[in-house]
Amino acid sequence: MTIGVFDSGLGGLTIVAAMLRRIHGVRIVYVADTANAPYGEKTPDQIRDFSIRVTEYLISHHRIDALVVACNTATSAAIEELRKRYGNLIIVGTEPGLKPAISHSLTKNVGVLATPATLGGEKYKSLVGMLSQHYRVRVFEQPCPGLVQQIESGETDTPKTHAMLEGWLAPMRAADVDTIVLGCTHYPLVKEAIERVMGRPIVFIDSAEGVTNRLLHLMELRGHANGGETSLALYATGAIEPAMVETILGKSFSVTVLNSLD
Repeated sequence: MTIGVFDSGLGGLTIVAAMLRRIHGVRIVYVADTANAPYGEKTPDQIRDFSIRVTEYLISHHRIDALVVACNTATSAAIEELRKRYGNLIIVGTEPGLKPAISHSLTKNVGVLATPATLGGEKYKSLVGMLSQHYRVRVFEQPCPGLVQQIESGETDTPKTHAMLEGWLAPMRAADVDTIVLGCTHYPLVKEAIERVMGRPIVFIDSAEGVTNRLLHLMELRGHANGGETSLALYATGAIEPAMVETILGKSFSVTVLNSLD
């Protein structure tokens, strides 16, 4: 089977890394839509348009059997439209893991770091509303504008990034937050910096394992045997930081820059 994966940049590779550990005998094609990054600061209509264009490219050029929307923002804005248009594909989205965070938290003070678009999306608001009816928990939501750009440029451990995190995390530190939802696939790349700013061990909840498990389950329902060699091809629609690819995946991969998605 061929699996298409996309994100606005390199953050979705954190999900690809989990897929490479668990899913075998497949071809993975990853598209970083860096020409339109960051999605988290675009309108829902723009994000839907970007998502459809990348999906059309993956279908027409790579004949994918499954699609992973490796981006919380794109999932929030576009997953329903993608499922409506491409009903023959296995489609798996990425959502903030708020429910497991509540289960893991001892203080019942949970932080959520995400893009402005994810926090403002109806899917996220609906999830928070549903969970608040069943759990006694304080949720500290924090949009992180500019953090994706810092990570994309390789600045995961610089004074500027630390200053940004300090401003966002200080209220969570004061409120004894012990569990943080990483509501963007880029954010696992700054876990160490977050923990230093928080000044305590933190339970981090991201989506990589959950997405991988869900994808594998749906593939096996269609007869995938999960054995054999796996290949990975990386594409980008604009500039990309090669060193970050190696940081995320553990070894170097070449990235093909696309002049267009047509």
